Parts: sequence; structure tokens; C-alpha cells
Amino acid sequence: MNYPASTRLSTADADARFDVANRLFLRLYQASNLMHKTGTRAVARHGATTQQWAVMGALSRPGARERGMTVKELIGFLMVSRQNLAGVLARLEDLGLVERVRGTEGDGRLRHVRLTPAGERVWTDMLADIRRYYADALDAFSLEECVLLFRLLDRLRDSLDGLPPPEPTASD
Repeated sequence: MNYPASTRLSTADADARFDVANRLFLRLYQASNLMHKTGTRAVARHGATTQQWAVMGALSRPGARERGMTVKELIGFLMVSRQNLAGVLARLEDLGLVERVRGTEGDGRLRHVRLTPAGERVWTDMLADIRRYYADALDAFSLEECVLLFRLLDRLRDSLDGLPPPEPTASD
């Protein structure tokens, strides 16, 4: 593995980098928790949670709207576990907002998840509230700052995704 120059820092610089990293990851944790709380509030009148919003948003994208996505594709796109996604999909199915259909191309055994017509209507209704939420949440940022933050978070996501999985513990 190639280690960045940051691994060759002096003790003082390494301590400072650790302190900044510690604060950064705490801020990300706090922002994530606030995003779930305030995001759920933003779409509450539609009876949705941020997790349902994310799934419906993934399924509403032009490439997925007609064909749908397999559970494996959704897991990869949303970067969630199968267990977390299963509960969200079950709830959306119970509400009649998504359906599982057999794939038409290739392996006909594969099931694709897609929005139902009712799901399309709910998604369309949610968009005004989502737009307002994004505008309010990012009001203090310029467009350039939003793009920079997007790029930096992409780099962090890619870095985290490249880390080796954790070692199993005795309780696993």
C-alpha cells in the first residue's frame, strides 16, 4: 500500500493532523445525524424518511426509472448494507411505492426494484420540499463552495471505500 507523505510527519505535525482529523470526522458524524433528523422533517408530510428518500431518489434517476435497479445495484449505489436496505424496501413495498419486477434483459431470474406509478407521484410531490430543504441547508454556501465540498466529499468517500475491511473481532 502506498502511504501518503502525512505518514512521515514529525510527531507535532502528526498530532496536529490527528486533532484535525478527529474534529473533521466528528463534524461529519454530527452533520450526518442532523441531515437525517432535519431531512426526515423536510419530507415528513409525505410519510417518508431520509432512507426512503434516498432509495426513491436512486430509483427516480433517468437510467433507473424505466428498468429499475437490482438490490445489488442499489446497495452499491447507496453504499448501504443488504440488511439496512431490506427493511427500507419492505416498507416502501408495503406503501405501494416500489415494486420488484423480473428483469427483461439477460438473466430473467433477476428482480429489479422500481418506483410504482404511486411512487412516481409521491416522488414528484416530494421534490418541492427536497428543493426547499437543499436551498435552506446550503444557503450559506456559494455554488463554487458547494462544488468544492462535493469534490472533497467524493475524495473522502473514495478514500474510505479503499480502506481494507476491519479485522474480525472475537465477538464476530
